[in-house]
Amino acid sequence: MVDCSHANSGKQHARQQEVWRSVIGQRAAGNRTLIGLMVEGYLLEGSQPITKNPADLRYGVSITDACVDWETTETMLRHGHQVMSCAHGPAVAADP
Repeated sequence: MVDCSHANSGKQHARQQEVWRSVIGQRAAGNRTLIGLMVEGYLLEGSQPITKNPADLRYGVSITDACVDWETTETMLRHGHQVMSCAHGPAVAADP
């Protein structure tokens, strides 16, 4: 299980997509020890500190770890699906 955030991205949330693509490529190339990925994602990119006045907080921005935004998360998931689908061929339904 690879955490695309934290140390693997150099604590730079925007690099999570680079880590994701690397791991997906390794898995597609046959590395079966890679069993999953974790991403820090939220509605909007980045993070913000908790303020004394909650009204100062921006909706959709993390108050913990910096995150990639919804669109980036979707792009990452679609990329992973496309690469892994090509690596394993089309899904075959089991015989009834």
